[in-house]
Amino acid sequence: MNDTHDLTTYSASKLAELIRNNVASSEEVVEAHVSRIKKVNPRLNAVVVLTEKSALKSAREADALTKKSKSLPPLHGVPITIKDAFEVAGVVSTGGTLGRKDYVPDKDAIAVKRLKQAGAIILGKTNLPEISMGFESSNLVYGKANNPFDIERTPGGSSGGEASIIAAGGSPFGIGSDAGGSIRWPAHCCGIVGMKPTTGRTARTGHWPAFSGIFSLVTQIGPMARSVEDIALTLPMLSGPDGVDPTVMPIPLKDPSEVKLSDLNITFHTDNGLATPIDEIQNAVKGAAKILETKVNSIEQRTPEALKMSASLHSQIMGADAGETARAILKNAGSNAMDPNLLSRINMMSTSPAYLPDFLDMLVELEEYRSKLLQFMVSTNTDVMVGPAAPVPAALHGHGYDGFPENGSYSHAYNLAGWPALVMRGGTSKEGLPVGIQIISKPWCEEKVIAVALELEKNLETFPGPKI
Repeated sequence: MNDTHDLTTYSASKLAELIRNNVASSEEVVEAHVSRIKKVNPRLNAVVVLTEKSALKSAREADALTKKSKSLPPLHGVPITIKDAFEVAGVVSTGGTLGRKDYVPDKDAIAVKRLKQAGAIILGKTNLPEISMGFESSNLVYGKANNPFDIERTPGGSSGGEASIIAAGGSPFGIGSDAGGSIRWPAHCCGIVGMKPTTGRTARTGHWPAFSGIFSLVTQIGPMARSVEDIALTLPMLSGPDGVDPTVMPIPLKDPSEVKLSDLNITFHTDNGLATPIDEIQNAVKGAAKILETKVNSIEQRTPEALKMSASLHSQIMGADAGETARAILKNAGSNAMDPNLLSRINMMSTSPAYLPDFLDMLVELEEYRSKLLQFMVSTNTDVMVGPAAPVPAALHGHGYDGFPENGSYSHAYNLAGWPALVMRGGTSKEGLPVGIQIISKPWCEEKVIAVALELEKNLETFPGPKI
């Protein structure tokens, strides 16, 4: 292929097609993305480990296979990046903490293994907050990641490095983890697509720190990309039991192409009653609703009253141990210092652990919240909701927690519910920053979320990318 620069603008789906059809070689594709990373990463600090040598070796092997076989896996020869919370065999996997700065695992996280089996080639690891806990991607091992639209701003957290390099064209696709918006907040900040599946959809084995206790109730692994079609392509690869993660359910993932938009009833809201979004975000949601009104059975503006419970409930539950879980993780890792952003997050929690009766009351309130949200969907006959991804665009460094927890409530709401939620770009702020819209459905209905997102992707304007 003559113009390898174009290769960094294509989706993973398109790159796979080009490689299969011998229009471009995997080696060309990998080289183009490595070159792009080397160009932009000094300003972004998004990629913290670049596996150039092994990636090129894998690319040459992929090209040799292309010539021999007509039966190729769906991501054959396509380069991807991996959030540093996921273990990659033979590659330093720090989780963003000093105690693991030299840790090299001997096997892949299950998500990484499945993507490799699908033919993907690992380009490197991406930046994140220490122990994946924070709305800013900063740690004492690698420093802070920057937003490609404005390096003075955060790319979000915890999958911020991943979102940053995807937005900047250094990687077509990656994976993140989401306990309170850690896929969707970076997607919103950087103008890409990110999806948190239904709780119990994807296996989390090999993610560090491991999920346990209350974290297990709210955390999922999901795909991140520049296009919805890549989300549709890769989510099935990440889904299903692995025989290790006990939370994963063997529930089939339905095909978005089989969804009839004309059968769907949609509700949308521009304000959850906790944090009023800026005008550009509200207009992005209204614009999406306008596109859908001729495509679906019905669309109506309605706000679930239960959403007002989400900010306080998420904060109470996640802070019920007063940060002791985080401190224990750091201690066990051998970390003797803590990133200031993580310390700030912990300091927002309760000063003492919740008494057992109080914690049990929180769990009762959680079930009440989930029930009320479900009742809204049933009583209004709603198949899909559309709303803001956040009330504000990417924050300046050091201001990621401004307005917390209300500003985080737009993402927290669906971690608490365990529902699938996808964030995609819907507009641009006055500062030229991307702003996202969020698409949500009931558990195990990812196909409806993706079908609506695909329709929006076809009809939304083409937004300007980063100038980096």
